[in-house]
Amino acid sequence: MSDPFQSFRLDGKVAIVTGASSGIGEQTTKLFSSVGATVVAAARRIDRLEKLASETKNVVPCSCDVTNDDDCENLVRTTFEQFGKIDILINNAGISDPIPAIDEDLEEFRRVIQIDLVACFYLAQLSARIMRKQDTGGSIINVASVHGLVGSAPNNQPGYTSAKGGLVNLTRELALEWARFGIRVNAIAPGYVATELTDEMIAGDNGRKWIERNTPLRRPASVHELDGAMLLLASEAGSYITGETIAVDGGWLAR
Repeated sequence: MSDPFQSFRLDGKVAIVTGASSGIGEQTTKLFSSVGATVVAAARRIDRLEKLASETKNVVPCSCDVTNDDDCENLVRTTFEQFGKIDILINNAGISDPIPAIDEDLEEFRRVIQIDLVACFYLAQLSARIMRKQDTGGSIINVASVHGLVGSAPNNQPGYTSAKGGLVNLTRELALEWARFGIRVNAIAPGYVATELTDEMIAGDNGRKWIERNTPLRRPASVHELDGAMLLLASEAGSYITGETIAVDGGWLAR
C-alpha cells in the first residue's frame, strides 16, 4: 500500500507566500518548507524575512509591498527567473480597518480594498500567466475570512469585510476561468486567529470574551490550526478541489 501522506508532500514545488513576516504567512512558510517546498517569502519587513530564512531551510526572502504594482511584478518575475516555475501562490498579505463605516475616511477604505483584494487579483493574474504554461498547472490560495461570508459588526471593519467578500467571489471566478489550464483557485476563511492583526483585540478582556462567546469552540485559533486546510489545498491531496472556500473558524459560521 502506498503512503497515504505522500500526496500532501510538496517536494520540488516552488511557492510564493505574501505577508510572510508574521502570523499566518510566517507559519505557512515554515509549513511548506517542512514538507519539501522552496518558498519565496514576501513582505515589507525584510529584516523579519531574513531572520525567517536564516532559521528555515529553502526560504528566499523578497521585499514586497503589495500596494506597489512594480513590487508585485518583481516578486513574480524574479521567482520565475530563479526557479523556472511557480507552483503555488498564497495571497495572505492583508490589513483591517477597525472603525464604524459612518466614520471611516474614504482613502482608508480604498487602501484596505487595494491590499486585501486588488493586490490579490494582480498577483494571481501574474502567477497564472506562468502557471498556465506549465504541464502541472498550479494552486492559488487566497486567505479570506469568515467575515467575507458574514458581517463582522459590532467588530466594525467595513473595508475588510468588503474586500474579503470580494475575494471569496473572485476565488470562484478565477477557478472557473483557469480550470482549463490546470490552475486550482481556492480560499481559506479563518475565524479569529491569534496574530498581529488580532493581538490587541484578543489581549483585551472584552474582545477576547466576545470571541469566546461567539465561537462554538470557545477560543481563538492558533496559526498552526490552519495548516491542514492550507496543505490540502496546496498539494496533490486536493487535486480535485477548486473554487472552494474552506472555513477554519471554530464553528463560527455554523451558528
